Amino acid sequence: MFVGVLALWWRLSLVFVAGIAAGVANGMAGGGTFITFPTLLAIGVPALQANLSTTVGVLPSYLGSLRIFRTQLAPHRRLIASLVPSCVLGAAAGTTLLLEGSPSTFRLVVPWLIGAGTILFAISPIITRRLAHIDHAHPSRQWALFVGIFVVSIYGGYFGAGLGILLLAVMAIALPFEIKELQGLRNAISIVINAVAAVIFIFHGHLATSDVFMLLAGTLIGGYLGALLIMRLSPVLVRVLVITIGVITTVKLAIGA
Repeated sequence: MFVGVLALWWRLSLVFVAGIAAGVANGMAGGGTFITFPTLLAIGVPALQANLSTTVGVLPSYLGSLRIFRTQLAPHRRLIASLVPSCVLGAAAGTTLLLEGSPSTFRLVVPWLIGAGTILFAISPIITRRLAHIDHAHPSRQWALFVGIFVVSIYGGYFGAGLGILLLAVMAIALPFEIKELQGLRNAISIVINAVAAVIFIFHGHLATSDVFMLLAGTLIGGYLGALLIMRLSPVLVRVLVITIGVITTVKLAIGA
């Protein structure tokens, strides 16, 4: 019995530490799922259950960073509110794909999706200069923003690894904001997408309950720390960090596809 209790303690401690690390990653640029998902698999949680549990467990990582980005978010409340319907509909569609559909075809597309998003983010300053003659209130830019967020939200509801990279790519092209403002918006939008998916998964059930509680606590702490760190870095370093995480995420997904 003592051995069983000790084993449980080590398991929960491991998940908690993974949650902190994932929260730091999500607070900085995203990619926390690549810490929590393999951790749950390693301790014996089945793949689908690990995916659902991770989606619920990483939600506080974005909440933890909101306080850090509150100054950047304050002027953009109306913009965030206008993007909520796209996030809700997209995330709901993504969770439906996960729960009802076959994951094999979709997962083949994921590495290409994250890779394209990373490239778009990397060259977004060039694209922005080329599109400088088009006002940001122009319908074409508005259309690109809302459709882009909707498509990324579908992915977020389905799996979510690299979600932050894709959101930054869409917003960097469609919006005239600095990188730290985009980081704040990315966190706020990620909360909506993850919250929709988390509510659906909670009602669906099949969660690793004790592990989810450990992730909730760990990612809340890590999200705050990650956002605090990113605010101390220069915009150039932030951009390099995001691109690096995007490349690593793409490679990991390609290897695992």
